[in-house]
Amino acid sequence: MGGVTQDRPARPERSVLVVGAGPVGLVVACELLQRGVAVRVVDAGRGPSEHSRANVIWPRNLELLDRIGVTDDLLGVGHRLAGTAFYSRGRRLATAWMSRLPDSPYPFALTISQNETERVLRRRLTALGGTVEEGVRLTSLDNAQGVPSVKLEHEGGRVEELEPGWLVGADGAHSTVRKELGVAYDGPPVDVSFAITDARLTTSLPEDLSHYCYAPSGAIVLGPMGDGVHRIALNVPHDMYDQDSPPPREMFQQVVDDRAAGRSVVEELLWSGSFRVRVRIASAFRSDRCFLVGDAAHVISPAGGQGMNTGMQDAFNLAWKLSGVIRGEFGEGILDSYDSERRAVSHEVARSTEWLTKAGLVNTPAKVALRDAAFMAADRTGVFQRKVAPQLGQTAVSYDGDRHPRLPLKVAGAADDAPYLGSGGWPVIARDRHTVLLWPGTRTPPPDWQRTRDRVREALPEGTPVLDLTRALPSGPARALGPAPTVAVVRPDGHLLARCDPGRPQDTARLLDRAAHRRSRP
Repeated sequence: MGGVTQDRPARPERSVLVVGAGPVGLVVACELLQRGVAVRVVDAGRGPSEHSRANVIWPRNLELLDRIGVTDDLLGVGHRLAGTAFYSRGRRLATAWMSRLPDSPYPFALTISQNETERVLRRRLTALGGTVEEGVRLTSLDNAQGVPSVKLEHEGGRVEELEPGWLVGADGAHSTVRKELGVAYDGPPVDVSFAITDARLTTSLPEDLSHYCYAPSGAIVLGPMGDGVHRIALNVPHDMYDQDSPPPREMFQQVVDDRAAGRSVVEELLWSGSFRVRVRIASAFRSDRCFLVGDAAHVISPAGGQGMNTGMQDAFNLAWKLSGVIRGEFGEGILDSYDSERRAVSHEVARSTEWLTKAGLVNTPAKVALRDAAFMAADRTGVFQRKVAPQLGQTAVSYDGDRHPRLPLKVAGAADDAPYLGSGGWPVIARDRHTVLLWPGTRTPPPDWQRTRDRVREALPEGTPVLDLTRALPSGPARALGPAPTVAVVRPDGHLLARCDPGRPQDTARLLDRAAHRRSRP
């Protein structure tokens, strides 16, 4: 068992069962384990799939993966992309530059095989004392009493019954956890089939960009993964291929010639496959002490490479809240926000990927001309960079409308939980608690700023992480915090909770109590 010893078992109400050991389930487990929460991870499969699909990690997720200490390992394996270029009939229309995002410490996307991502996460899981129990399938879940009671079937037929304190369903689009909970799984009418491959490609296209190419016959994406290997994805008729008949090299070459910009030769397929996507989003992501994350909660169009990244953000959103509840730092009411926040984001991502999918499938001359003109105008005016790039990079994710936007910050590592100013002046916040930022503004600080800071510190609950900022911040954090002096309360996931008046320090103290779902101060 990950994080649980046989001679000193964890109290059941403090243990978490994670069903599914893909990237999302592994992130949940790592987050919980490094906070000392007992975690058991089971997976019905037989280890990582030989042929993975998700292959890109966007800037926002590189920030969040710092929380569990794996970003540097991933950077050592993956291939960096400066952005994504869009073409129509070979002509470049627009480019969404990750390298020009003004507010990210990781201004690039990382292409990396999902298999490699899982290997890095499994190594981290092992380092934290966890394991994955392979070949263990959840067959039954009874949540009628508000506490999960499950049956696990092991290889060989042995059935185990247990009652974990909490259960996280990370078991994919056909989630048994979701079905056993009776949660509906519906979505907009997007129904597209894709053929994909990782192939050795000789190409004239730059290898520091991914390439979305539109043609009257459909769309194709070429995503460099380093060492001459490219992920190629293209839409195909529903009945063109199936799992027993993987698409051949000749088909990919034909479509590359027809749809792609530049000149490219498909030299060798490392693997190929096809799949059909029907967008689905669960009607609830929480049922008492059971939660759905990743594909168990939502399946969206692969356009834009948002699926795994959205699932990982589910994992981070849930894990810091759940670990705080289990450790007695937060009231259980904080978990309601997991459902509301992540379902809303899932619908937003589904809408944006639906738009991107449909943009690649228009085929009448009038609609093609309209799309191309809109893309080029948005690129020339900067709208594409201001709107589409942050959306792709997931740096635009915000909760409760725009009340809780992401702030451009870093998160302290597992062994360094105190807030501080890191390299390049980037603020580094506490990983597991709300951090209070004392910001003097971009103008000359008020003459009583030192006394104001002291009064805020005196009013805060004992142990609250506090970081004094100077005006010498990178442009992203400085712009996000604004020109005026403020007290910014930041959630452990880097989202702004609220700005408070520096002259009313008790307001900040009461806000922290409400945020933890503790009783407010008088």
